[in-house]
Amino acid sequence: MHMTQNPQPVNSPATAATDKEQGLVRFGLSLANWSERWFPDPLVFALLGIVVVFVVGLLLHQPAAKLAIQGGKNFWALVPFTMQMVMIIVGGYVVASTPLVYRAIRALAAIPKTPRQAVAMIALFSMLTSLISWGLSLIFSGLFVRELAHRVKGMDYRAAGAAAYLGLGAVWAMGLSSSAAMLMATKSAIPPTLFNISGLIPLTQTLFLWPSIATTAILIVLSVLIAYLSTPSPENARTAEYYGIQYEPIRSSLEVRSKPGEWLEYSPLLNILVAALLCWYLVDLFRPSPQSALAKLDLNTYNLIFITVGLLLHWRPKRFMRAVSECVPATGGVLIQFPFYAVIFGMIVGTGIAEALAKVFVSISTHNTYPLLVAIYSAVLGVFIPSGGSKWVIEAPYVLQAANLHQVHLGWVVQIYNASEALPNLINPFWMLPLLGILKLKARDIVGYGVLQLIVHVPVVFFLCWLFARYIPYVPPIK
Repeated sequence: MHMTQNPQPVNSPATAATDKEQGLVRFGLSLANWSERWFPDPLVFALLGIVVVFVVGLLLHQPAAKLAIQGGKNFWALVPFTMQMVMIIVGGYVVASTPLVYRAIRALAAIPKTPRQAVAMIALFSMLTSLISWGLSLIFSGLFVRELAHRVKGMDYRAAGAAAYLGLGAVWAMGLSSSAAMLMATKSAIPPTLFNISGLIPLTQTLFLWPSIATTAILIVLSVLIAYLSTPSPENARTAEYYGIQYEPIRSSLEVRSKPGEWLEYSPLLNILVAALLCWYLVDLFRPSPQSALAKLDLNTYNLIFITVGLLLHWRPKRFMRAVSECVPATGGVLIQFPFYAVIFGMIVGTGIAEALAKVFVSISTHNTYPLLVAIYSAVLGVFIPSGGSKWVIEAPYVLQAANLHQVHLGWVVQIYNASEALPNLINPFWMLPLLGILKLKARDIVGYGVLQLIVHVPVVFFLCWLFARYIPYVPPIK
């Protein structure tokens, strides 16, 4: 819940304290204050995106009727993906709220002693966990922020929330949950028309390229440094108490059973049996070979793993269902907003917008400018299609065809895409929704610090994408 705050007079003590802040802190505070006043609610952002894409379509001479029909036709196109996102929130929360994992969160929260240390630590763990799973990163980081807000007095809740979101805005696509890299490493998953262009691109040529690892390390260090240096002092901090948010520790104990019919709810028997069955399936799924195992780490598999682990670690159905009930309110924004993003997706894919943009892209690129143009194009398109996997299917055919023509390493092109398409996540509320639900904040509360990170990240990411492309020799497609 948000509390209404009275604006400070120009010459108030709070204003004087702000003036004493130095460099990046003052800049971060000014961006945070701007975003709180001007940044729209995520639903407004989605609706505005529909209007913008519709106007762009008209300017590209697409029939208005076709734009409307394709948009409406795709309103429900992301329903399976929406459910996957809801299950990411549920699965991540039931694991993070288990006594074992929650003890680990509390132990980590006892380490930092100052607001700057706390925010930097949140940023670090947000990005490290995102390399394993961006869904885990959102939930783990959100609970971590809640715990630190209780322990570290004077910690700015906005800066902490923005730090918790860095995994999604900086490096998630450089890790194991990268939709593009996993798709290109799985022959059976690549559309035939795309396979004829790219062939198979194994993970050794994408995620595990040395430039990819170096880029990831640079972005992690840079992001943590910015988060640390931009954290305001306690005098200027807007704490969790400022927003009327009370500390709510995760309950580990259960009420005493009062009815004979409840005995199965309090018994671990069903959790053990069902978890054993699911583990049997997962072992069989990952058995063939290490490479095929990595390729099967898609959203459905991640979600199943987290649900299975949650069943085991909560031990009893009663405790498991209580955790599910606690996290359901955090799914509301996802359920209502994703269909509107599907309208945007439908207008771009179902009309000639994507094809028109592709022709322009290929015609203006050369061997030297290609990597930079791919990065810019992927970042801009990511504002309107904030789904890494769906957007890659749209981009890949003409992007990789151009890479072959310009003799640019195909695996590095995938990583250029991964590094740059994450950039708009720093300010796009599409992926913030699960985290915002846990923190009980609005997108405008944290996006100011996302803008600060974006300002620094954009030139660094674009430069690294261009630089490393010059030192990786082109390899013909593996058919």
